[in-house]
Amino acid sequence: MKRVTPALAALCALLVTALPAQAAGQRAADPQVAHRDSYGTKAPYAPEQNPRTYQQAPAGFTPVFTENVSRHGSRSATDSEDGDLVLALWDKARAAGRLTRRGEEFGPKVRALQAAMARVGYGDLSGRGRQEMRDTARRLAERLPSLFRRIAAEGEKIDVVSSGQGRAIDSGNEFTGALADADPDLKPLIGPIRTDKDLLYFHKAAGGAAYRDYIANDQRLASTLRSLTDQPKTHEAARSVLRRLFEADFVAGLTDADQVAAAQAVYNLYAIAPAMVEESPDGAGWGMERYLSRSDAAWFGYLSDVEDFYEKGPGFSDSDITYKMAGVLLDDFFRQVEAEKAGTSTLGAELRFTHAEEIIPLAALMRLPGSTKAATPGQPYTYRDNPWRGADVAPLGANIQWDVFRKGDRYLVRMLYNERETAFRPGCTPIAKGSRFYDLTELERCFGRN
Repeated sequence: MKRVTPALAALCALLVTALPAQAAGQRAADPQVAHRDSYGTKAPYAPEQNPRTYQQAPAGFTPVFTENVSRHGSRSATDSEDGDLVLALWDKARAAGRLTRRGEEFGPKVRALQAAMARVGYGDLSGRGRQEMRDTARRLAERLPSLFRRIAAEGEKIDVVSSGQGRAIDSGNEFTGALADADPDLKPLIGPIRTDKDLLYFHKAAGGAAYRDYIANDQRLASTLRSLTDQPKTHEAARSVLRRLFEADFVAGLTDADQVAAAQAVYNLYAIAPAMVEESPDGAGWGMERYLSRSDAAWFGYLSDVEDFYEKGPGFSDSDITYKMAGVLLDDFFRQVEAEKAGTSTLGAELRFTHAEEIIPLAALMRLPGSTKAATPGQPYTYRDNPWRGADVAPLGANIQWDVFRKGDRYLVRMLYNERETAFRPGCTPIAKGSRFYDLTELERCFGRN
């Protein structure tokens, strides 16, 4: 979707004023996030299963290894573009006396949110994101207490690797810091965070060259995104969003493209606000849901999912270009477990921290729940026909974890997806009907590792 015309960009440059400082809010309980789908992949993290309901390992099997890959936690917006754009329009409307009553309160709230994000650092972990990482780590330690006692007693190492991006590094530090707080004996065993872009930033590494060409040049992709986003409903929703803030004649004075760009910016602020809850003045949230109707937020959330589905997810049914490159990460999962089985590993845990651009294709490659259905050329992606939802597939803090158990020379693997026990893809047979435990040899067969 086109974000902004040159004329509107020039307007932003002329009208944006300095952002006032705003005191950071104190920590508070996370508010309930209603209508989760409308936040897309900006939805904050929540574990999807009560740990007390996890299946017990079969008799005689003990945990010997665990590994994960995690998206970084909740963060601020990556730049100020959306806030700058809407504040420019707001300033113009205020000068012309064309703000609605709701619009009058909107500008100061956006300035405060912008100031909070600037203090956090654009693209950096928010307070909520740091807590998400620490909480996930604590639940890991509580799930496998005997494993971490063994790691501490035997001096096994905990390897930590990231994409090299700041928010991924910070996520790893928060995660491992919580592990060390839970058991100080683990602290000297946790390695310094190392960077592996080929593994955890593969969409920008050498292995993603064909993918990048697809994003930049594929005409079918471009036409599909254009047809799904540039619909009459998009323009109707854009006008609806803006009329909550500005008088109708002011909205009518904008071109259709500028209306959509401005409404998209309002939506983006709405979507990022829950990630910044702890930085709000009272720690209870920013109230950005006041500025979009539920239906308008849902529509722009769908448009966000359209882009992620076709550019990172299952995509077109006759192509694997969006997710084939995630094979490097799946291979690493297997290599770590196979090294444990071969007795060549010195690790008790392998912890990886990355981004939505890696989690979404890995989920599609593994055919995890919600990522099993691609779009046929004649049937485009819609919520009605496809279960894929960004808020479920890769919310902020999303993770995939494998726990490995041993009895003699037999190894079992259990997978958690966003901390829900999850079956491996169709064709992989668990040790018993309804079990979430799989023989490693069966997974190797099922995934073609042999």
